[in-house]
Amino acid sequence: MNNLKSEIEKNLTLDPENWDSIRELGHQMIDDIMDLMQNVSKQPVWKPVPDETKMFLQQELPQEPQNIDEIYDEFKQYIFPYPKGNIHPAFFAWIQGTGTPLGVLADMLASAMNSNVTIGEHSAMYVDRQVIDWCKQMLNYPQSATGILLSGGSMANITALTVARNHQLASVRNSGLKSAEKQMTIYCSSETHSCIQKAVEILGLGANSLRKIPVNDNYQINNNKLIETIENDLSEGLLPFCIIGNAGTVNTGAIDPLGELLEISRKYNLWFHIDGAYGALAKLDPDYAEQLKAIEKSDSVAFDLHKWLYMPYEVGCTLIKNAEAHRNAFAITPNYLIQENRGLAGGPDSYNNFGFELSRGFKALKVWMSLKEHGIKRYAEQIHQNNQQAKYLEKLIGKSPYLELLAPVSLSIVCYRFVKPNLSEDELNELNREILIQLQEQGIASPSSTILSNKFAIRVCIVNHRTKVFDLDLLISETVRIGMNI
Repeated sequence: MNNLKSEIEKNLTLDPENWDSIRELGHQMIDDIMDLMQNVSKQPVWKPVPDETKMFLQQELPQEPQNIDEIYDEFKQYIFPYPKGNIHPAFFAWIQGTGTPLGVLADMLASAMNSNVTIGEHSAMYVDRQVIDWCKQMLNYPQSATGILLSGGSMANITALTVARNHQLASVRNSGLKSAEKQMTIYCSSETHSCIQKAVEILGLGANSLRKIPVNDNYQINNNKLIETIENDLSEGLLPFCIIGNAGTVNTGAIDPLGELLEISRKYNLWFHIDGAYGALAKLDPDYAEQLKAIEKSDSVAFDLHKWLYMPYEVGCTLIKNAEAHRNAFAITPNYLIQENRGLAGGPDSYNNFGFELSRGFKALKVWMSLKEHGIKRYAEQIHQNNQQAKYLEKLIGKSPYLELLAPVSLSIVCYRFVKPNLSEDELNELNREILIQLQEQGIASPSSTILSNKFAIRVCIVNHRTKVFDLDLLISETVRIGMNI
């Protein structure tokens, strides 16, 4: 007993011995962060990671303490100078948001509080609940609906599809998919994000149960083919249970005819889910509000706030119209998670009853603070500006004899290529691949790529509140310059 007491009386801790030193370093970090964000447009969009840095980041596990100032110096030398670049105004790759200064500070505050936002009577639970309510209001979703903040669109989609599957097959939680008398089938366009197939596989339905319906010339789902496929599956004794509509595909920004999909889903009594990871919040743009209005009637919708609300990574959301179905899909209460009417174990209904995770960071704080900082009208204007910037880019491409638009411009995605006479399609593909890489390697801009009708496309997605007309003009002029010199 004495030995044990002597051992624990060492009172070991990971707090600093000198709080003034860590405070001073913290102030320096904030200054460096704000300098970066204020001056980011003066830097190259992207720089390759040097071999020296890659070697440095293969160190063995540290065994002994290191001075914090030395650690920060190493960060500034080997890590800080080589970001992905998505806070830069000329970053157009994939669909990756920009972040804001207050969002960064909010994440720092959330880390300091270190709240696990799953259960309990503490402020973070109520902030999270309020942000979910605000998400419903953004999309004009019923206030009786439920929702949950997640890491991003992939988790938001699989959460919604879990609810859809379990609602259709109530016995699945106890008996598994063997309780289904028929093979369950689910429907989406061939342009739907790959996370949907992953979700279907993880849910035990199998990739073959996902019916990928062909698209039209605008890359939207072909509704006649959809109906034909559903009818064929029914005639073969299968069990259709869900249709997924795209509120902006990642390839081209195409918006499926959501209103028509809603009607089809109601005709066949299917769950209607919308993957709006990219485009759902474009509903705030008056130019797209009507096209996206059917979101309000969907059974579930997934979307990302770190895309078109410009939040720092990571925060996505799924909303479920049928609150009972949502809770029934996940609710479980082991002895160690019993809620009380009072005390620390009180508070709102545990988020464990609405998703898989028990460990949940305080994602909501940056959303709460940012929405209060700017107001939703400012965000709507910002989204509208990004969409107009895509239209501007479309016009620049149309005016150039050296450039070709490869898909209709929808939302804020533009797909184009450089063209030269007397080149085969394979040669044009290789030429444009090289142009893309040189744009990145020269630090000019960072578009990404896709393949459309076997043509290599330089793909620009603008979900960036820092992008200016200058960045778009430069992208086009440099595409032509590089293409002419190859």
